[in-house]
Amino acid sequence: MRIVRKIIEIDQELCDGCGQCVPACEEGAIEIVDGKARLVAEKYCDGLGACLGNCPTGALKIIEREAEDFDEKAVEEYLASKKGVASCPSSQAQELGTVSCADANQPVVNQSNVSQLGHWPIQIRLIPPEAPFLKDANLLVTADCAAVALPDFHQRLVGGKVVMLGCPKFDDQQGYVKKFADIFSKANIKSITCVIMEVPCCSSMLGILDTALKTSGKKIPVEKYVVSPVGKIIKGD
Repeated sequence: MRIVRKIIEIDQELCDGCGQCVPACEEGAIEIVDGKARLVAEKYCDGLGACLGNCPTGALKIIEREAEDFDEKAVEEYLASKKGVASCPSSQAQELGTVSCADANQPVVNQSNVSQLGHWPIQIRLIPPEAPFLKDANLLVTADCAAVALPDFHQRLVGGKVVMLGCPKFDDQQGYVKKFADIFSKANIKSITCVIMEVPCCSSMLGILDTALKTSGKKIPVEKYVVSPVGKIIKGD
């Protein structure tokens, strides 16, 4: 039944796809689709606006319009159907145990088949500054290409670190600066390891981190690694 009621409205021009609104919506009414927050279905939104304070760009607001009535039972069924089903990595920040690559039918590489990843999500734009795994963490900020190019990436660099992965060329650099500055201000980061590729566009990741550190007023040691396209570390601090 359609009624006039309060419901979320998402400004697609303002939305940068950061995903911070997704875990804030307990009804699961919002998902990231094609890099933008979208309303899954009108009946899943209760119109209370719990997601509003988590949007850094102001893309969310509560309006009053004709919409399908909120259906609590449908929400319960929808959330139950999502359990155990792969969804957007921004759906919740979580800590993980080590996972064997063999469990996923993956080849064993470099005499180790154990993932060193200890949390999820890993995309820079999807990790909220308040994520519990960021507290007192050693960060591994890496260009996404480097994680593929370096054969022993997990064994050499990931262990004991919180991974934040992205592309400084194609992603929002100003958004990155703000995100890192927020994290540096709130999370008591112990160290930063930055891994980039041996290409000019990748070097801007270091500039992003430097600007974010200056913005936050924090002094955190930064270690740099540069990876060649053939998968070798050619420079490191």
